[in-house]
Amino acid sequence: MRPELYSLRMPDETANLIRGMHPELKKKIKSGLRAILEDPDTGKMLRNELAGLRSFRVSRFRTICRIIKKEVEIVAVGPRIRIYEETYRLLQKNK
Repeated sequence: MRPELYSLRMPDETANLIRGMHPELKKKIKSGLRAILEDPDTGKMLRNELAGLRSFRVSRFRTICRIIKKEVEIVAVGPRIRIYEETYRLLQKNK
């Protein structure tokens, strides 16, 4: 029996960012997204201001997402060096 897959939701800005990436990095990011959909419990649970989000490592990039029922919402994708601060600012802006 095939496991039930989660659905993916991503802001247009994030999808456009991924489309514009270098082909090798784009391939890694898309592979990471498939892995997240197959098993959303992998990755690191974030704490403090980012509690409720998960971080998945793809090379030097991180994919930050939120899991709600059977849906994986991609919040941000970016380099590890600044993704957590950018995600925090994004969440504050959307409040």
